[in-house]
Amino acid sequence: MSEFRPVYLETFEKGILAQKIEVAYKRLKSCTLCPRKCKVDRLSGETGVCKTADKAYVSSYNPHFGEEAPLVGRKGSGTIFFTHCNLMCNFCQNYDISHEGHGEEVSNDTLAQMMIALQNTGCHNINFVTPSHVVSQILAALEIAIREGLRVPLVYNTGAYDRVSTLKLLEGVFDIYMPDFKFWAPEVSRRTCDAPDYSEVARKALIEMHRQVGDLVMDSSGIAQRGLLIRHLVLPNALAGTREVMRFIAKELSPNSYVNIMSQYRPCGRASEIKELAVPISSKEYETAVEEAKKEGITRLDRPRRVFVLW
Repeated sequence: MSEFRPVYLETFEKGILAQKIEVAYKRLKSCTLCPRKCKVDRLSGETGVCKTADKAYVSSYNPHFGEEAPLVGRKGSGTIFFTHCNLMCNFCQNYDISHEGHGEEVSNDTLAQMMIALQNTGCHNINFVTPSHVVSQILAALEIAIREGLRVPLVYNTGAYDRVSTLKLLEGVFDIYMPDFKFWAPEVSRRTCDAPDYSEVARKALIEMHRQVGDLVMDSSGIAQRGLLIRHLVLPNALAGTREVMRFIAKELSPNSYVNIMSQYRPCGRASEIKELAVPISSKEYETAVEEAKKEGITRLDRPRRVFVLW
């Protein structure tokens, strides 16, 4: 078997990455990178929903061992947590980062050095957490990091509120997409993040991601090399619409999709503003979600490792 080679290396060598960077930065002039389409001039310092202008903000970067098994392996996933968000769920478990803006502004050179540092510690991948609003900065930093010797896969770890046109710009850059399909019902996404179009947007985004990279592929050690890995957080009172989400995945993407059904929901941020979200999920609710996934034909499930709050 030939040695794995990240797709972005060929994109770089052909000069296509430089073209993508140019296009991405042009879109910041009247920003329409994400479905919010704020149309602010981020290059001139204006900000929209994501509160980010021309430079990215990072809250932390480190080897992470709480991610999915194919990402973590023995040496961890090299996570870079971006500050701010384009979705802004009111129950976000990283509320201090996404809503309150805890983090520091970084240059593209600094972002590139973070990637190299994580690779040098042995991380199996570079995992960009909440990247939708900083696609331009990631691409520019990647070009620098490649010249410095970056060679591990990149993970696009997103809430799935992504425009297809932006995802097309990322084709040939990311080997692994990790979207979180959060809600099925428009009314739920309207109440939680003022995005009634979330489900429609997420469905189109996942279809595009799967078109680019296909089902998750791992090496002989079980480490992810390429493909789609889908997260779904179980919410109390069936607010996530798990059955419908799993049906979509099985029928519209692939029954061989790798899915992580997550049990760690707990009321955070402003969750208490919605009565149904003011409680943690029960063990019964989680078990029901897993059974619903299996009934819809999804059996390639990430193994559970830790549970924060079940009662």
